[in-house]
Amino acid sequence: MRGMRFPPRATRIGAAAAVLSALLVGGTVATASPAAAAVGSICYSDLPSQAHDTLELIEQGGPYPYSQDGTVFQNREGILPSQSSGYYHEYTVITPGSSTRGARRIVTGEEYQEDYYTADHYESFDLISYSC
Repeated sequence: MRGMRFPPRATRIGAAAAVLSALLVGGTVATASPAAAAVGSICYSDLPSQAHDTLELIEQGGPYPYSQDGTVFQNREGILPSQSSGYYHEYTVITPGSSTRGARRIVTGEEYQEDYYTADHYESFDLISYSC
């Protein structure tokens, strides 16, 4: 669906924009941790094509390529805004040529319906913006 006119999570634009706006201007989002200010931003169009594929699978509810996909993401690194256990879920973004799951993931948050991308196995996160 790379030729889609609208991204699969277009309905999440408002909530994601509110989260990003609060993070960028130093505001708070729910119980945001100080580390949450380190969250960056990435345009949907700038994601690798495999991330688009993963977001499409999330929207469809699977099937996912790895059994770990859809499991609870614990946010042990404390980079994402602090939320209760079970709030975040992680999904693999396939890395071409890798014999393992690789380091790339999409992490979703349910209440604010935000989507985060990490290319470095949770060392940094970018909030996905669907409006750019």
